[in-house]
Amino acid sequence: MTSDSKTPRAPTIKSAREIDLMRRAGHIVADVLSVLRDAARPGVTTQELDMIAEREIRSRGGVPSFLGYLDYPAHICASLNEEIVHGIPGPRAIADGDILSIDCGAIYEGYHGDSAITIAIGNVPKDALDLIEDTRLSMVACIDAARVGNKLIDLTKAIRDYAQPRGYGIIRQYGGHGIGTAMHEEPWIANNLADFDSPERRSLRGFRLRPGMTVALEPMLTLGGWQTYVGDDEWTVFTQDGSLSAHWEHTIVVTEDGPEVLTSRTGQP
Repeated sequence: MTSDSKTPRAPTIKSAREIDLMRRAGHIVADVLSVLRDAARPGVTTQELDMIAEREIRSRGGVPSFLGYLDYPAHICASLNEEIVHGIPGPRAIADGDILSIDCGAIYEGYHGDSAITIAIGNVPKDALDLIEDTRLSMVACIDAARVGNKLIDLTKAIRDYAQPRGYGIIRQYGGHGIGTAMHEEPWIANNLADFDSPERRSLRGFRLRPGMTVALEPMLTLGGWQTYVGDDEWTVFTQDGSLSAHWEHTIVVTEDGPEVLTSRTGQP
C-alpha cells in the first residue's frame, strides 16, 4: 500500500469472532506460503507458482485476495531481485542465485489474511542472505513493538532501529496497513520515518495502539537506496538503483498480552 491513500482515520477494533475469522484466513495464507516456499526452485516459473497458490487457497476454503483487486491480474505477487513488491507472475523462470519475494492474501468468510516472505533460490551471495534475514528480523522487531499503549510511530521506529545501523535502504511510499473485511484499511503504517512528515500523516505520530486492532506489518529493505519506480506493467515496483530488495509481512492483532501473529500457525513470527 502506498502513502497516497486517503486521509487516515482510526482503525476499526475487531471482535473476538472477527479475529477468529481473520486467524482462519491467516492460517490459509501461512499454509499456502509454506507450499510455495517448497515449490520455488530453479526452472519453475512465477506463473506456475501463481497457479499453485490459487489451487491451495481454494482447496482450503479461501478466496484469493489479490485477483482483481484494483484490476491486479494474478493470485500472488512474485517479485525477483531488484523488484520490491507487486511483481506480476508470468513466464519468467526462477534462476539459481535469485531472491524471490512472494506476497499472498486470502479471504475467509469475508475476512482477510495477508503475508509475505522472501526466499533464496539456490546459491545466493551472503549479502543477499543477510538482507533476507535482516528484513525478517526488522519485521519481528516491528511486531514486538505492536503493544497496547505504544504509538503507531513506534512500529516505524522499530524497523528504523534495526535496519538503519546495518546500512540498509528503508523503502518509502510503501508500507503496512490496517486489515479486516478489506485488504487495506486504515491506518497506513510507514516503514520509513520520513513518511510521517506530511501534514495528514504527522497527525498519526501520537496514535496509540489498542486491543483488537488488526494490522499488516511489512518492512521492505534494500542493499542500496530507498528510491523506487514502477515498471511498464504499472504494478511492479523496482529499486531505482537496481539493488536487491527483500520484503516480509505478517498480519497481527494487538492484544492485552502482546501481539498475536494471525498469519502464523504458532501465533509467533
